[in-house]
Amino acid sequence: MPFSDLFNSENIQRNRGHFASLVRIANADGKISEQEQNFLDKLSVALQISKEEYDDILKDPNKHPINAPYLYTERLEALYKLSRLVHRDHQLGDLQEHLLVKFALALGFTPSNVNYIVNKALKLVDKEVDEETFIYEMKNMYK
Repeated sequence: MPFSDLFNSENIQRNRGHFASLVRIANADGKISEQEQNFLDKLSVALQISKEEYDDILKDPNKHPINAPYLYTERLEALYKLSRLVHRDHQLGDLQEHLLVKFALALGFTPSNVNYIVNKALKLVDKEVDEETFIYEMKNMYK
């Protein structure tokens, strides 16, 4: 296996893990709403999840490892990517913030300030800032 394939394989596994985690979150209340299903459909394409993998993950998301970000910067990077995906899908309407709150809580942001964090994240994404600016602004939002 070429050295470059090692990193590609690692990214594929990480994407599967992230996707499985999001499926678990969407299904936390025992059902996946139509809007959540539509979002997951689009997310699977963005993460390059094949139809077979998609079906497998939806059937049993618990058999895939959780790749929860440990470092705060990694959580912000994941929040940036999710915020862009959620924001890009304007069909979600009011659900975009609710869905992002669920995802942000799963990323490890605290319930006491998650609404503020999500609101700030969506405002920054609406301004089309790049990832570096997003992370800087999020780290310094209380200053």
